[in-house]
Amino acid sequence: MDSQRAQQIASSPNMVNVTYNGSAIYIEHVDQSNGTATIHALDNPQFKQSVSVNELEEQQ
Repeated sequence: MDSQRAQQIASSPNMVNVTYNGSAIYIEHVDQSNGTATIHALDNPQFKQSVSVNELEEQQ
């Protein structure tokens, strides 16, 4: 995924299915200048991490 699409998903009022390493995640914030996103797993909202947006996959 590119950083622009990640930002669109993060800003959307609708839930979009996105995975990181096969796990469903929520995108909290996107840093477009660095190409990173702050995410958390849907089943563990307390564990936040910063990852490359290239590693995120939008599920259809």
